[in-house]
Amino acid sequence: MFSLSTTVQPQVTVPLSHLINALHYLKSSVGSSSSATAKPPRKQHASEQDLHSNEPTWSLRDLGLSDLGVRQLDEIVSGVLPRLSQQGVPSSSSPSQKAWRTSHLSSQSFFHNKHGFFGGKIGIDSPVFCRQIPSPLQSIFTELHYWPVWVQSRGFKTLRKHKRLQAGFERPMEPDGFTPSFMKGLLTRDKGMEVETLDKLLKSKNIPDGQQDSFKTGFAEGFLKSQALTQRKQDYLRRTRFILLVLLLVGLYGLSKTPFLSGLDSVDPVQMKNVTFEHVKGVEEAKNELQEVVEFLRSPEKFTVLGGRLPKGILLVGPPGTGKTLLARAVAGEADVPFYYATGSEFDEMFVGVGASRIRNLFREAKANAPCVIFIDELDSVGGKRIESPMHPYSRQTINQLLAEMDGFKPNEGVIIIGATNFPEALDNALIRPGRFDMQVTVSKPDVKGRTEILNWYLRKIKVDPDIEAGIIARGTVGFSGADLENLVNQAALKAAVDGKNMVTLKELEFAKDKILMGPERRSVEIDKKNKEITAYHESGHAIVAYYTKDAMPINKATIMPRGPSLGHVSMLPEDDRWSETRAQLLAQMDVSMGGRVAEEIIFGNEFITTGASSDFDAATKIARMMVTRFGMCERLGVMTYADQTKQSPETQAAIEHEVRILLKDSYERARALLKSHAKEHKNLATALLQYETLDAKEIKMVLEGKALEIR
Repeated sequence: MFSLSTTVQPQVTVPLSHLINALHYLKSSVGSSSSATAKPPRKQHASEQDLHSNEPTWSLRDLGLSDLGVRQLDEIVSGVLPRLSQQGVPSSSSPSQKAWRTSHLSSQSFFHNKHGFFGGKIGIDSPVFCRQIPSPLQSIFTELHYWPVWVQSRGFKTLRKHKRLQAGFERPMEPDGFTPSFMKGLLTRDKGMEVETLDKLLKSKNIPDGQQDSFKTGFAEGFLKSQALTQRKQDYLRRTRFILLVLLLVGLYGLSKTPFLSGLDSVDPVQMKNVTFEHVKGVEEAKNELQEVVEFLRSPEKFTVLGGRLPKGILLVGPPGTGKTLLARAVAGEADVPFYYATGSEFDEMFVGVGASRIRNLFREAKANAPCVIFIDELDSVGGKRIESPMHPYSRQTINQLLAEMDGFKPNEGVIIIGATNFPEALDNALIRPGRFDMQVTVSKPDVKGRTEILNWYLRKIKVDPDIEAGIIARGTVGFSGADLENLVNQAALKAAVDGKNMVTLKELEFAKDKILMGPERRSVEIDKKNKEITAYHESGHAIVAYYTKDAMPINKATIMPRGPSLGHVSMLPEDDRWSETRAQLLAQMDVSMGGRVAEEIIFGNEFITTGASSDFDAATKIARMMVTRFGMCERLGVMTYADQTKQSPETQAAIEHEVRILLKDSYERARALLKSHAKEHKNLATALLQYETLDAKEIKMVLEGKALEIR
């Protein structure tokens, strides 16, 4: 399909055959002008065109040319259609005019389309390359005395055209009297565009005079609003494009940092010159085992000469917060070698093969800077047991690469791998075999001596009362790790700051310890006088039994201040860490547990006992059952363990229950006898608790000895 367009109006495509038909209609309507220029008979040509042309016929009115004369028609044709010279060569009278060329492709026969056939002579003895069926363009050229023109011949219809014809697509006809934008632009390109004014619009709409001002105002307001809306849309689109551009740049920058775009991640070592074994407290056995690793890093030739081989990997196993990472840093600091730190989770990424590539890069950098220390924290995250899972088919690549790297370098190459985990059961067996992590160091929680050292270390970093004895706090923090003790000192410092004190005292340390063990104080809880009195006598019962029982642990503090789920408690401190307990000590613990319920029964009667002794009974029952089934402390059942009572015979189960009941009953009677014999001390201690709420060990001793307490 040919198309003509102008620069005045937007480009509109109109079939050339429509224009030719319109021109033919014009020639037929103007007889005088057309008879002078047409040599062949018009009727014969028209009949041929009607027979062979399937193009739709448009009138001059449809094209907006009803008022156009023949002279103007010639000007249009001379501007649109190229004129050929007498020699059959396109004339160059106007540089803007270009002759058309023939495309010899896209026909039923390439030879026939290129060479055509010899038609009749039109003005000169030259062949006319045409189709068997003359096109409308050739017919109009013949009538307008134009020389032969090479035109494009297509013997088929494109797929798109074919589909449109199959769908019954028909070009919508323009309404009568409407001039297409193509012809309107062609006619008005010299005299300019005619713009419809607002006054003409008022006249065409037949708006009354009284409403014209309102119409103009509304028109202006609508125009301004549309302009503002358009401006807002443009601003919004501009901002959106800017934001999208920024996000795109940020995304590209992030992708450039990923391993598959930027290559292997860079690994930089750290010098641990300020961390030594002096900074590690409470784990003396672990430090002694790692001392030989430090000696190897300092002078590896010492072991090479003797033929010794140090372990390739050292696995630090222990609960969280015991100082495993600090130990690894201290090893690098003592030997003054580079320290490579990585966590197991850093090797896991969403991209396949990233973990393995990071392992390779880490070991390559370490070998280049040997001797050095590679520390992998949370080793179970990357070295867990390998499993077959269709959901994670590539999950084993990272650990396989780690196994290959650890088994690949030489024993005395100078690279020491230290791994840390608190879940050694999850590690793959191939990772902890000899030749890889073949040396395990247990980093356990510190004992009372270690806790004292750790507390003194952290207390030196804050302003503290010089009279504080860290050993007292250490005795009451059984089971605390190094991280827990650091948190305790920090909580005490915060409490002193809140209270406006200039230093940390023992009171703040005790407060922090209770807060960590039992939760914060619940001062907002409103307890009535009766329940508060019951709590005071209950806790006093525990304290009296603990104070007057020989094998019980010393009392540290008694309080009726609610903390966590409890309304009060009595804390006791062992003189030293207990690695084993005697039968007398276990019975004493049972007696202290029974003291609370016995005190309620003696003071308030059997009808007013409370549920506050439930946790005490749980502790006493557990001790009694362990004595019977695990510790062999029952004469009737003998020295035999009964781990799973459900697998025992009914007679054995009944015997176990009978012995447990006897132990608990005897303990209850001992506590009752002791409290009745010290009824006066019991009452004085309960009164002091109601007055002061909290009493330490010295104050409890003063009350039980009958001394008056200092006013606080």
